Amino acid sequence: MSVLVPVAEARRRLVDSLKPLATESVSVMDAVGRVLAEDVTATVSHPPADVSAMDGYAVRSADVTKVPVQLTVVGESAAGHPWNGTVDRGQAARIFTGAHMPKGADAIVIQEDADVSGTVVTIKESSVAQRHVRPAGQDFKTGDVVLRAPKRLTARDIGLAGAANAAHVTVFRKPRVGVLSTGDEIALPGESVGLHQIVSANGPSICAFVRDRGGIDLHLGVVRDEATALRAALDRAEPIDLLVTSGGVSVGDRDLMKQALSTDDFALTFHKIAMRPGKPLLFGHLKGLPIMGLPGNPVSAMVCAILFLGAALDRLQGLPGAAPATLPARLGADMKPNDGREDYVRARLERAADGGLIATPFAKQDSAMISALAQAGALIVRAPHAPAAKAGDQVSTLILE
Repeated sequence: MSVLVPVAEARRRLVDSLKPLATESVSVMDAVGRVLAEDVTATVSHPPADVSAMDGYAVRSADVTKVPVQLTVVGESAAGHPWNGTVDRGQAARIFTGAHMPKGADAIVIQEDADVSGTVVTIKESSVAQRHVRPAGQDFKTGDVVLRAPKRLTARDIGLAGAANAAHVTVFRKPRVGVLSTGDEIALPGESVGLHQIVSANGPSICAFVRDRGGIDLHLGVVRDEATALRAALDRAEPIDLLVTSGGVSVGDRDLMKQALSTDDFALTFHKIAMRPGKPLLFGHLKGLPIMGLPGNPVSAMVCAILFLGAALDRLQGLPGAAPATLPARLGADMKPNDGREDYVRARLERAADGGLIATPFAKQDSAMISALAQAGALIVRAPHAPAAKAGDQVSTLILE
């Protein structure tokens, strides 16, 4: 009997066997969701000069220590239209948010604290040096590293890179992932379905997962339960960076994926994980091509995708390939003791009145029940041999939403 590989150990082996892909330069406008391969360094300062944070009057703080006081308005500075004059003693300049501070001025009096008549402004509230002034380089300065690699770029990061004057960024290439379903019983969505067939959930869902995690999905269709057909399909599966199959990785006479890969040019990394669902998971390399064999049951396939395919895609894109983050939640129902496998239990997720999370496991956990997976907000993660738990006990959850 083969020894089941613990989840964490299997993930470590997988990540250690993969290397990041090559890099490429892309427009910052097209970089959201990509993984940064080189740091982004600012070529400008932000703001580029001392600027006003408010609409009002630029003054010398020494002139407004005692109020009310009248000052002469000698100029106007607006964003994109700076005033090049100097504010001297007893003077002020009209200024607007984002405008450059004129020479001589060191403070802003907001317009609500001033009354203006012609060229004379009466200051009703005092101000101190640098009040409502954003100093040059307050956010970042020329030469500062504003984004460090590796990092998956968010919309917020894109804004920062743009402000730093980065028109292009260097990112890791998107992994090209072939997705292949196996089984005589599998039909594709939209095809005529016989009584002996089921419609593929894994093909569409795994392709969607790859796309959502930054890869390029290439659906390679369905192959039948014949070792020669499987091997022929594998031989055709280039140029790709990763092949993901579903089905055929268990121990039945018709589970032929491992047989198809049992050649001298296939290096097995692991097969069979100490987890539920997803025990039959297989991973290895065929002539250097990484191959992940997911179980055929849709829930098992997707849980394995979340735990392992996500890590593989992250690693190919230059990220560490860490385990998915978990959050604590309170149980919404009792749970029985766990056996020797790490368990991932589909659960409904709710927000309690105190703001905490409540995870209630579904009564049925069959690995073929796709609807329960779609409705689940989280997976309750239970360690091997976890004792029975009561409603209200704290558990670890992997959030799906």
